[in-house]
Amino acid sequence: MKCLRYAAATLEDTRALADLLAPLLWRGDVLLLDGPLGSGKTAFVQALASALRYRGPVTSPTFTIANFYESDSLTLLHIDAYRLDSIAEFRDLGLTDYGGDCCTVSEWGEKVAEEFNTYLEVQVTFGDDSEEAREFVLSGAGPRWAPVLQAMRRGHLRLGAEP
Repeated sequence: MKCLRYAAATLEDTRALADLLAPLLWRGDVLLLDGPLGSGKTAFVQALASALRYRGPVTSPTFTIANFYESDSLTLLHIDAYRLDSIAEFRDLGLTDYGGDCCTVSEWGEKVAEEFNTYLEVQVTFGDDSEEAREFVLSGAGPRWAPVLQAMRRGHLRLGAEP
């Protein structure tokens, strides 16, 4: 399986996608989110943190660059690479030092992709149906992600949605 396409008509549908993914995540995993401004990258991270039973606020770390969200099952390292000018600037932050202890989720992930050998890319775009509609395309770099995408596809079909 190369990718999983998911149409989210509402924010609840975005939460359903996060609910499918959350139990499949491990410490050391990396998710790289890309999409235009306002497409729902932060909303997806909020849904993912909620699915992991994190109960605090989840905000875009545009100015702080990174936030940690600790839950009982997994800690998320939420990065916003929008303001970074180079991969060297990202490396200087030392955020990859935390990678083995948490799941890293980076908005504007294309800016930091070269730093990671394996990751799940999540492309978020605006949908056509309504103001809330979004399209998600998940694709994996590295062998870790093929079984995750297969498991998500099975769960996605159980939701009664189009594959």
